[in-house]
Amino acid sequence: MSSFDVVIIGSGPGGYVSAIRCAQLGFKTAIIEKYSTLGGTCLNVGCIPSKALLASSHHYSEIAHFADHGIEVSGEVKVNLEKMIARKQAVVDQTSGGVKFLMDKNKITVLEGLGSFVDATHVAVAKADGSSETIEAKNIIIATGSKPSSLPFIKIDKERIITSTEALKLKEIPKHLVIIGGGVIGIELGQVYLRLGAQVSVVEYLDRIIPGMDASLSKELTKVLKKQGMKFYVSHKVKSVERNGEGVVVQAENAKGETITLEGDYSLVSVGRRPYTDGLNADKAGVKISDRGMVEVNDHLQTSVPNIYAIGDVVRGAMLAHKAEEEGAMVAEILAGQKPHIDYNLIPGVVYTWPEVAAVGQTEEQLKAAGVEYKAGSFPFKALGRARAGGDLDGFVKILADAKTDEVLGVHMIGARCADLIAEAVTAMEFKASAEDISRMSHAHPTFAEAIKEAALAATDNRALHV
Repeated sequence: MSSFDVVIIGSGPGGYVSAIRCAQLGFKTAIIEKYSTLGGTCLNVGCIPSKALLASSHHYSEIAHFADHGIEVSGEVKVNLEKMIARKQAVVDQTSGGVKFLMDKNKITVLEGLGSFVDATHVAVAKADGSSETIEAKNIIIATGSKPSSLPFIKIDKERIITSTEALKLKEIPKHLVIIGGGVIGIELGQVYLRLGAQVSVVEYLDRIIPGMDASLSKELTKVLKKQGMKFYVSHKVKSVERNGEGVVVQAENAKGETITLEGDYSLVSVGRRPYTDGLNADKAGVKISDRGMVEVNDHLQTSVPNIYAIGDVVRGAMLAHKAEEEGAMVAEILAGQKPHIDYNLIPGVVYTWPEVAAVGQTEEQLKAAGVEYKAGSFPFKALGRARAGGDLDGFVKILADAKTDEVLGVHMIGARCADLIAEAVTAMEFKASAEDISRMSHAHPTFAEAIKEAALAATDNRALHV
C-alpha cells in the first residue's frame, strides 16, 4: 500500500494549488481526480472556458464599433460557433495540461479515479476500468468542489433545459435563451449568446441581478445590458420550466401574483451551485457534513477529524477559485507548522461581462445594516481620457471609507479592465490604506486606474479633480 504525508481529493484550483504548496514544503503528496483531466470545474467547465467564449464573442461584438475608429470592414462577417467552441476547448486543454506539468514538476503523484474514505487515514480510489486502489495518508484534504444547483420541479435534460456545463458547448446559437437566475454565471453566459445574436431573457427571484454585490453595480450593469438588448424579469418566481419539442416554456410569477410565460429554444438554469460530496463516504472517516451539504470546518479549515481538512466550494464562504487557492495554500502551511491567515473580507468578486464588474470589502447595504458611519466617493469612467480614447465610457469606481478614520472599507467598480483594477483596491485594503492614501498615490496618465485615484479624492472631502 502506498503511503503519503498528504492526500488531496479533487484537482480544482484549491486542490492542485494545495498539492503544489504541500510539495514545496517537503511533504510526499498525492492528488486524486475522478475525471481524466486535471483542473476541476474552474479549468474544464467554469472559469476558463467561459472567459474564452466571452473573449471570442467580445471580439465579434466590437466589429460593430470599428467604423467609429475609422476601420471599414467590407463583406459579411459571420460567427462560426463550431470553431469558437473548438478554440475554447483548446484553451481548456492547454490550461489543464499545464496543471499536469506542474504536478510532474513538483513530483506529485496523480491518481485518476473516484476517491472515497475507508477510514480517517485511508482513501480508496475507484478507477474507470473497475479496479480499485487503497492508499494511506497522514493528512487528507477534501477539495471536491461544487456542482450546478437546480430547482426541485425542473428536470435538466442537458439538451434544451441546460446547466452552465452544456451552455459552454452548444452546437447552435439559441434563438431565444431564457436564463433562470441573474447571478454571475447566468449573466456572463447570457452576454456571450446575446453578442452572437440570441434573444436573451433573464428571470431573477430577487429584485435585482448580481444580488450579492453593491446595489449601485447591479443598477449600472442592468442599464448597460438592457441597452445591449438583454431583457430582465426581476422579482419573478419561476413556477415551471417545461420541454416542448425543440423548445422550452418558462412560467414565472411577478410580485403582483401575475403569471408571465416565456417561450424559447433553450433554458439555462443558473440558480447557484451546491457543495459536491457525492461518493466521498465522509461518514466512514467521521467527517461531519452540514444540512446544506457543506463540510464543517473550524477557522483553520480543519474538519471534525483532526487530520482531515476541507477547502474551496465544499466549505462555507464564496464559491470562488481564488478563495479556494488561498485556502489550499493555507492548509499546506498549517500542516508545516506555519501560521498563515486569510482575510475573507478581502477576497474580491468579479463579473467578467463587458463592462467588467469587480468589488472587494463591504457594500453600502452592509455598512448601513451594521450601523457603520461611512463616506462615499465615486468617479465615472466617461470622465477619463483613456476611456474616451478607447470608447469604453460605461461605469464608475466607488470607494467607501470610514467617516472618522478614513480607512477604506469597500471598493466597487464597473467598467473596462475592472477585473484587473480591483487588485489595487485589495492591496490598499490589505495594508489598511485610507482614501487619502490612495488619493496621494501617483497613477499613470492616461489609464483606467486613474478612476480609483479620483474616487479616493471624491471620498476625501469631495476633491475629485476631473468631474
